[in-house]
Order: sequence, then C-alpha cells, then structure tokens
Amino acid sequence: MKTAIAGGGVGGLALALGLIQRGVDVAVYEQAPEFGQVGADVNLTPNSTRALDGLHTEVGATLRTTGARPRRRLSRRWDSGEVTSDLPMGDSAEERYGAPQLTVHRASLLDALRVLLPDDVLHLGHRLDHVENLDDRVRLHFSSGQPPVEADVLVGADGIHSVVRDSLFGEQDAEYTGLVAYRTVVPGSRLPGVPNLDSFTKWWGPDSERQLVTFPLNRGQDLFVFATAGEEEWTAESWTTTANATEFREQYADFHPEVAEILGACDQVMKSALRVRDPMPRWSDNRVTLLGDACHPMTPFMAQGAGQAIEDAVVLCRALTEGSDVSVPARLRAYEEARHERTARIQLTSRANDWLKSGDEADWLYDYDAWNVPLALPTTERSQQ
Repeated sequence: MKTAIAGGGVGGLALALGLIQRGVDVAVYEQAPEFGQVGADVNLTPNSTRALDGLHTEVGATLRTTGARPRRRLSRRWDSGEVTSDLPMGDSAEERYGAPQLTVHRASLLDALRVLLPDDVLHLGHRLDHVENLDDRVRLHFSSGQPPVEADVLVGADGIHSVVRDSLFGEQDAEYTGLVAYRTVVPGSRLPGVPNLDSFTKWWGPDSERQLVTFPLNRGQDLFVFATAGEEEWTAESWTTTANATEFREQYADFHPEVAEILGACDQVMKSALRVRDPMPRWSDNRVTLLGDACHPMTPFMAQGAGQAIEDAVVLCRALTEGSDVSVPARLRAYEEARHERTARIQLTSRANDWLKSGDEADWLYDYDAWNVPLALPTTERSQQ
C-alpha cells in the first residue's frame, strides 16, 4: 500500500514513522523548503508521550533527555494566587498513566521523529494544489512545479488551512475566536524568587478571555509563557508576528505579583490570532482522510493540539496495517470511527475553557491508550487496493 502524507508536521511525521516501522511504502510531501524553529512549544501530556513511546523507543528516550518534566499541574486564581486544582505529574503521572508529561520545543519533537525516517521519505518544497480522489488511487497535484504523484491512500496532515480538506469538502474559513495568544520564553535565571517554575501552572483570569499559562522548558532552565486576551480586529495567525512587550504586560497588570514578575522578565513576545472549527461530520472520503488540525483544530486551553495529532497518527497507522483483506475505504472508516468522538469532545471542552479550573478529573484524557483503543475493522471485506 503506497501511502502519501500531505504535511510534515508532528502528526504527519509520527504517522510516517509508524507506517515505516510496519513496512508500508510512505512519502511525506511538505510545502516548506526546509525545517526551522517555527512553532510554539509543545506540552506532551501522558496520553501523547505514551503514544510516541510506541512509535519507536528512541523518540521517547530523546524527548526525555531534551524536555522538561513538570512536577505538578496547578490552577491558580489570577488575583489571590489561590490554588484551585493541584494534579501531581512528574513521577506520579508516570506511575499512574505509564508515561510522564514532557514539555519540549516543537522543533525538538520534529527532529526526534525526522531523524528516524529514511532519507527518501520526506519531500520538502512540495506545495499541494489539489487532489483527485479516484476510485482506485489518489493523484496529488502540486503548485510548486513538481509532476503529479499517485498513491493508494492520502492522509491530509496539512493543518488548519488544509488543501486536502478543501479538496474533499470545499473551502471553509476557520472561525476567529475573538482571542489572541501571546507567547514568550524567559530564562529561569531571571526569576530567582518565583515559586513553582517546575510546574505547569494556569492562572485563571477574571473573565473567559484573559488566561496565562507557564511551564518549564529545556530541562527546567527556561520558562515558557502562553497567554490569551480578547481583541476584536487583530486576526493574523502567524506564530512569527512580534508583539509589543509593554502591551503584553499591560494586559495582565492586575494579575498576581508573581505574574507581574514573570512578565517583567519578558523580552521578545510573539502574538497570534486563535481560530477554530466546529467538529466535522466526517473526515474521510474513499481513499483520502484527514489528521490533526486538518480535521479537528482546537483552542490550546487543554494543551492537546499536538497530542491529538499524535493519537490520530497511531490509530490511523494501526487501521492501515492491522487485519487482512480489508479495503482502504473500510480502514479509513475504522480510523475515523475510533477517533471522532474523542477529538470532538476535546474540541468542545477546550473551547469552553473550564477544564481543571477546579478538581482533578484528568483520567479520561491522560489514560487514553491509542495503541489499544478498539478498531472496528471488517473481517470479510475483500481488499480493493
């Protein structure tokens, strides 16, 4: 089965690695001419880390070396600093869920996946233009000058502006949430008096718009800061748009003194608009399916964007390789049926932005095992490959 993957992000590379481990012919087509440091830092909760561990032992080992392991997951009031939710992570999470929480830069995660791929798998500089979803094959057309290629199955892992999704279901604009996101990294050496730098901490603001999250990076040497605020007209989405640091601090001037100290140490700040889509009725058509942000983009309030793409990759890898005499469309239906309800729940829960504001019920999210979730693969359908 020749499999084409549009998009060389986290989900696309994870799927490619999983399929290669199972002997599948894979090609990844990525529009960027080269990989760089673009992208936010990634919070890999235990469900994500467990899924990565099953792809290849070296992935988990590398990330455990380069990443940080938050000690706790805390929710705190914006003004008093009162802790309203306190979830043990670190070794406690590994004992409970079989994998730790890790916080890493997106580039480090991509590098850990890419280094394990054969040289001929990843094709950079291939900008997809449109897709022909034929009865017995899929044909990919590129706007970057390369000749068309054909495959038995195509996976659209090409993000919120997915060309594959548009080819299947028509163009649909993502909805602007009215929120912008700020992000920055602060050296830990600048924050000697701030407690809990080794924890994932969410500061809940006085309204649904202003929230601020911090977590350790680079084995605890740095602190990543992610925050949201309301803004009616600013709708750019690039993660490389620079914001004014003074403006950033002013948004949270009434927050707890610990927040003020953290933001006072910020230099360069990036700013982006947050966009979402409602859960899609379906992701697949014939020999084409979607993965990650292409089918279920979500707000970052549960830190599950990358994690759900990784879970998708594992379940789709299994759907494409397990069983025998099963057609490609039936395999894609099994993948979608196994994943749709969970990702829709996370999309809607994250948008509501009240998860773990108080309490500690995280098992339904963190205890999920993508390698063992049931797959409804038919046993009598003959292959149509």
